[in-house]
Amino acid sequence: MNKKKKFQLKSKHLLFIMTFLCLSGILGSAADKMPVTPIREAAGFVIIPFQNGINQIGAYLTDCLTGFQNVKKLSAEKEELEQKVTDLTEENNQLVQDQQELQRLQELYQLDQSYSEYEKVAAQVISKDPGNWYDTFVINKGSNDGIQKDMNVIADGGLVGLVEEVSSNSATVRSIIDDSSSVSAMTASTSDTCIVSGDLRLISDGKLTFSQLNTTDTVAEGEKIVTSNISDKYLRGILIGYVSEITEDSNHLTKKGYIIPVVDFQHIQEVLVIKELKQQGGE
Repeated sequence: MNKKKKFQLKSKHLLFIMTFLCLSGILGSAADKMPVTPIREAAGFVIIPFQNGINQIGAYLTDCLTGFQNVKKLSAEKEELEQKVTDLTEENNQLVQDQQELQRLQELYQLDQSYSEYEKVAAQVISKDPGNWYDTFVINKGSNDGIQKDMNVIADGGLVGLVEEVSSNSATVRSIIDDSSSVSAMTASTSDTCIVSGDLRLISDGKLTFSQLNTTDTVAEGEKIVTSNISDKYLRGILIGYVSEITEDSNHLTKKGYIIPVVDFQHIQEVLVIKELKQQGGE
């Protein structure tokens, strides 16, 4: 059988323990005789910097939290301001559109007054052929509104074209800039007749052509060209445009040239349809 080992304390360990106990007794006795103030000062020397460090860390964390809250608040304010800017931009765009529409309606009213001898109906353009120019387009008024084929259409202070097709609630208009269009016209000052022809290649330069101007008088640039009294479809005296260039034909008998139309054929939105046909004798 194994014998139990006896616990033996080495002499160096015993010496360490005795020394520790003696020192503890000496320090305890000395502590009873020492004043409180130096201990407090020693404690303050150790504890106060530690507390200051804790306070600084707390202040830093507080600043971080406050900064985060401020950033979150500023972000919310930024989103709110951006939404206000968006709303104001939309309102401004709507106001601009309303102002433009009001201006167009005022111009349409003035045009109505310029041709007050005719009964008219206002209409809006609802579609057009592909391309930049309103050579053929559809309006939102038709036979239910009294629209008939070959009625004259005006806008922007002058002649646009003729009603070509009619349905119950819409109608198709062919304008005078179309390649197939021709208008019997005359000079406003002398009533000398000519033919105004459509040409989509020329309208890109803002021009129409006129030809067969039979006159012995001098026709100057800026002369007003209107529909003539001998036209079979167009009512008399509707403004077409102004002469920009004029030359003599090769036969030395007639003249030809270019006209700047009064209508902006690239931006037609509203028109007036004259509810009177030429063959009815309307002048």
